[in-house]
Amino acid sequence: MKRALDVMLSLIALALLSPVIATAAVAIGLESGRPVLFRQTRLGLRGREFAMYKFRSMVANAASIGPYHTAADDPRVTRVGRYLRRTSIDELPQLFNVLTGDMSLVGPRPDVPAQRAGYTDADWAERCSVRPGITGLAQALLRSDATAAQRLALDLRYAREHSLWLDCKIMLMTLARVSGKGSN
Repeated sequence: MKRALDVMLSLIALALLSPVIATAAVAIGLESGRPVLFRQTRLGLRGREFAMYKFRSMVANAASIGPYHTAADDPRVTRVGRYLRRTSIDELPQLFNVLTGDMSLVGPRPDVPAQRAGYTDADWAERCSVRPGITGLAQALLRSDATAAQRLALDLRYAREHSLWLDCKIMLMTLARVSGKGSN
């Protein structure tokens, strides 16, 4: 049921948001050229690697000149990128990751491979027992203000308690957060 809901809602979102997606792609291209999408290896269900897509919100060579995470005033973030991140428009290409089955609309955010070392084997196995999501409990409750420990606790809580009802609550909380305070 969750997978069917993911596919249906992703298709609806892509149709409704296609003007926003096209505008973002054009704005990125005009400001900083190509590519407009950023592709990064992430770890998903059961720790399987997949290519996650986002709109590029940083300079083209950002990965080679800084860490995998960003700070509030990261100089690698472009002017258009700041807006895309604040509004979470940079995450919209992940709707295609949902359609391919690599991601869900709701679940723990997928980690980069380097982050695996920060988990115990038990925590990692539990966190990866569910498909990663575009949004999750940590993002809905704390957005970018969550510490690593808070994110882990909320990701594990989601893995233990996930349900369609919880997913609906998280999506509504995320929409409220995105329309309020943005992220990095």
